Amino acid sequence: MSLSNQEVLDRFTDYLKIEKGLARLTVQAYRTDINQFAAHLKNRTRTFLSASREDVRGFLQELFSNSVDGRSVGRKLSALRHLYRFLLLDKHIAHDPTLNIDSPRQWKVLPKSLAPDEIQAMLVKPDTTAEGKLAIALAARDRAMLEMFYAGALRVSEIIGVNIEDVKMDLGYVLVRGKGDKERIVPLGKSALEALAVYMGQPRAFLAGGKASALLFLGRGARKLTRQRVWQMVRGASGGGGRKASPHMLRHSCATHMVANGADLRTVQTILGHSDISTTQVYTHVALDRLKSVYHKHHPRAKAK
Repeated sequence: MSLSNQEVLDRFTDYLKIEKGLARLTVQAYRTDINQFAAHLKNRTRTFLSASREDVRGFLQELFSNSVDGRSVGRKLSALRHLYRFLLLDKHIAHDPTLNIDSPRQWKVLPKSLAPDEIQAMLVKPDTTAEGKLAIALAARDRAMLEMFYAGALRVSEIIGVNIEDVKMDLGYVLVRGKGDKERIVPLGKSALEALAVYMGQPRAFLAGGKASALLFLGRGARKLTRQRVWQMVRGASGGGGRKASPHMLRHSCATHMVANGADLRTVQTILGHSDISTTQVYTHVALDRLKSVYHKHHPRAKAK
């Protein structure tokens, strides 16, 4: 017995609801993806039961041509795999047209980074001469944190967990505890060390208010800083530049600018604390995009006439 596309879809829906016990929204998502494939088949005068592997490939290629991202294409292919597995088990078809079709490569989302001039604007020393001791202390702390974010590509959890004893000013590095409590040594540049030296003088003592704390960066009364407060501080520091920055963007900016200036991936991997270098390799794409952009903007023969 030959089934129409609608009959196939209704039976498959019942199968998902009753035998698989999937939620209504999940089932609806399957139906939406499969209906898209049905529309594609209609243009080729084919049905679900007569579709070939070339039809499936053509559908995926059409999605990519319409700028559908890799994750969405992969999800739609997964829906088709479930559909044809169901039809195969119920013996409505003899061959599965989704066999031997590789899942679309899940593209990594390139991390956002700031341009060097945007970083420079954030790190300008604030003028606090006309303000009180608290404002001076907070400004010194925030500038030291921003410098350390950019110098060492630290995560939020890492920077708020740095202890005073972890900072080796004379050697120019900080001991950082990253994911999985793994420790790594991160070098700090001259600007970061100078900002830290200023903060670790009177500003930190003022914020501590006579209370003891092992943490390097403190809130008023020696309180530990929250992730939310750090995010607010970074966003506030970038407010005048147009683009709202985040701690992650400072981390990504550090890595991107190092790679763009010729740093090898192994060094960047060590600084970032990545366990796998494939995670670090994404920054080569970011740097390449920047390189191409500058090339097309400035090379006299880069643009077609």
